[in-house]
Amino acid sequence: MADPGAALDLRDRDALFDALEARVFDLAVIGGGITGAGVARDAAMRGLSVALVEARDFASGTSSRSSKMIHGGLRYLAQGDLALVREAASERKIVRAIAPHLARQTPFVIPARSAGAMAKLRAGLWTFEKLGGVARDHRHEVWSKADLKNREPAVATGDLAGAVVYPEYLTDDARLTLANVRSAAAHGGVVVNYAAVGAIVIEDGRATGLEVAETLPGAGERRARLRARMIVNAAGPWVDVVRAMEAADAPTRLTLTRGIHLVVPRARLPIERTVILTAADRRGVFAVPKGEMAYLGTTDTFEAEPSAWPAITVEDADYLFAAAAARFSTPPLTRADVTSAWSGVRPLVGEEGKKASDISRRDELMTGPAGVLSIAGGKLTAYRKMAERVVDHVQDALGQKRTASRTAGEPLVGGEVAPETLRAALLIKGLAPGDADRLIGLYGAEAPEIAVAGAGPAAEAVHAVLSEGALTLEDYWVRRSARAWFDPDGGLAALPPAAAAMAPLLGWSEARTAEEVTGCRRRHGAAVAALHSG
Repeated sequence: MADPGAALDLRDRDALFDALEARVFDLAVIGGGITGAGVARDAAMRGLSVALVEARDFASGTSSRSSKMIHGGLRYLAQGDLALVREAASERKIVRAIAPHLARQTPFVIPARSAGAMAKLRAGLWTFEKLGGVARDHRHEVWSKADLKNREPAVATGDLAGAVVYPEYLTDDARLTLANVRSAAAHGGVVVNYAAVGAIVIEDGRATGLEVAETLPGAGERRARLRARMIVNAAGPWVDVVRAMEAADAPTRLTLTRGIHLVVPRARLPIERTVILTAADRRGVFAVPKGEMAYLGTTDTFEAEPSAWPAITVEDADYLFAAAAARFSTPPLTRADVTSAWSGVRPLVGEEGKKASDISRRDELMTGPAGVLSIAGGKLTAYRKMAERVVDHVQDALGQKRTASRTAGEPLVGGEVAPETLRAALLIKGLAPGDADRLIGLYGAEAPEIAVAGAGPAAEAVHAVLSEGALTLEDYWVRRSARAWFDPDGGLAALPPAAAAMAPLLGWSEARTAEEVTGCRRRHGAAVAALHSG
């Protein structure tokens, strides 16, 4: 079971805002996505006093809208970025070790049209495996055309020579973020969602604090002046917005690109493994099986402004459908097949003149004129190493002797017990294999607690409030349970029982409870409306 100290209950808003003002923190972190959560965890584990504030819910931006993969960075090999490949491969192993429930191994299938293409892929994978120190039993294999046809019959093999297959990992990005937030809190950090930074306090030319305001709907007005010796801006797509608070003339450093994903019934895309497709512009696109569903992604389109809910356009959807139609022999997918969809904005470090897909995914640290340290770019897989570099820099800036990061050696919440052990225990309790796998993939070592409580939306929602910092129905529906993405109905049937379970814990009236359900239904409708009406 998880350490009880990792439970995260954020209902007492007065106490939380008081805690933000109660001391001068060593470090204040702006942004509760994977980068900010990783920084807060690393700093707290090194003994720094840390406060993390997030304007909405944890992982409410890009960190719940990725392709949900912990991958070794094979694509970076083609770009010649060997250091990034090595780091990604190393970090992939660490995530697998500290959160095995959030790093589910899955074969990636790369179809090849000729023996020459196959040889080129194998050479790349051999280099990739050497750089990443991949164990022999996890190295790639080659499928003949007949193998591919037998193992993935939905793939059209007429123009193929076979495929190269290698293992990667799938994750739940929002829950990986949440696990880091909970770990930061368990190690003494003060973490607050729905707490927006309105201004950076600058005294004698140095950033000394943040003006923070309550944003939780219906929670009333609260404000706090958070004082800190060092401030890290980990606001993801909003990094430049925060940099402008420090200096109005701060130049724009980010290039934003939008990536969408479409979820369809697996019966319409009957794949057993992740298949890598080639889109019309030669970009790689993933088709990923997920329980009863499968998802397609992603696109890479320039986006002008950051948004919590970026648009899902017909043009982007048709781009993905075309890539699928070109490789699968099943009837072509249509917009009517889409049960849910998500869109996220990548905060990339700008490189003028490059196509969106060619911009490096490397991270970059920037120190502003008042001393605020901003972190931009990067990838989900390498979040832990990024955080380590940030905290090293923070300790240098504070005049502290660098202490070793401990984040690679301690399991995240839920990662204390091997998934295989948990699965056996849940099957003995009578859970169906699919239900057991879903609970383990979300909760890891906490899965038995959910199973005992009923293993349904109500039990999950109660756990979300009492242990995972959920304060709205959307927090549970999208970021604690992923039902919004991967339930066959987009999680709509789960909304009423989940809301009813949360209402007494959060003091909601009947009207407020109904509003929460309606708001989520509206959100789901907006995500697929353009597709279904096009």
